[in-house]
Amino acid sequence: MNLWSVIEGALVAGADSKKSIFYALSANGAITVVKAVAAFVTGSGSLLAEAVHSLADCGNQALLLLGLSKAKHPPSDEFPLGSGKEIYFWSFIVAILLFSMGGLFSINEGIHKLQAHEPLRMPALALGVLVFALFAEGAALFGCIREINKVRGERSLLRWFRESRQSELIVIFAEDLAALLGLSLAIIAVAASWITGEPRYDAMGSIAIGTVLVLVAVFLAKEVKDLLVGQGVEKPVRKEMLAFLQAQQQVDAVLNLRTLHMGTDVMVAIKARMARHPDDVSMIESINEIEKAFKGRFPEVAWLFFEPDLRD
Repeated sequence: MNLWSVIEGALVAGADSKKSIFYALSANGAITVVKAVAAFVTGSGSLLAEAVHSLADCGNQALLLLGLSKAKHPPSDEFPLGSGKEIYFWSFIVAILLFSMGGLFSINEGIHKLQAHEPLRMPALALGVLVFALFAEGAALFGCIREINKVRGERSLLRWFRESRQSELIVIFAEDLAALLGLSLAIIAVAASWITGEPRYDAMGSIAIGTVLVLVAVFLAKEVKDLLVGQGVEKPVRKEMLAFLQAQQQVDAVLNLRTLHMGTDVMVAIKARMARHPDDVSMIESINEIEKAFKGRFPEVAWLFFEPDLRD
């Protein structure tokens, strides 16, 4: 599958996620080569760490586009609930790459620079590239937050991060935030080396950047792991679903409500005690009406299983 077909598949996916991925991919694509060339010219370990970080991010965003495309595969006998969880798998791979290719490489590069005591060449160029990258990454983060604001409501960014079920949007936000933190550390490290003439500050900057990337990757992996294991809908959505069901005249009581996120789709299983009906056919018709209304109210629900019962 070529990259264009992956991108076309992503365009069909949620606009929020797609826009955020392309914001980040555009920013990283524009600055990866610039960082790498500047790192080679200046010999800056912090700048090299940032170049590898941006390269890893480009690969990560391509993987997210691949995941969004694969998640749209229709249900089959082998995968009866579809392939929505593909995006969780690829998001977890991104966290691993961020940890290894980004974080561990940067730490290793910083340790090497500490031992080598290589002088920093053309620090003004290094700072110029880092400041340019800071603005580019800031624009990408702004675009990502703009899309997040459409879905997070009154929640803080941290609460949204912990509760959201959109793993691809979580990954992009974490990557952009890590990039800004890393660039800030790199600017401080290069400036300190330039002012003092001590190259070890630049090396320590590389180690600090790697540490930030490792911490972000671990936190990100934990959040995506929960989705892989199987999380239901967010608490406000579940509360809304219960209220909707309890408001139906044909339902006497909701005995149980189970939900499961499958990427952009949701599976819902309902067990309810039905109000008295004249016969079984009438009850079945009522259940069909409730299912239709429920899917109309919650369009993300792709699979709905309704079981009438007397007790849970």
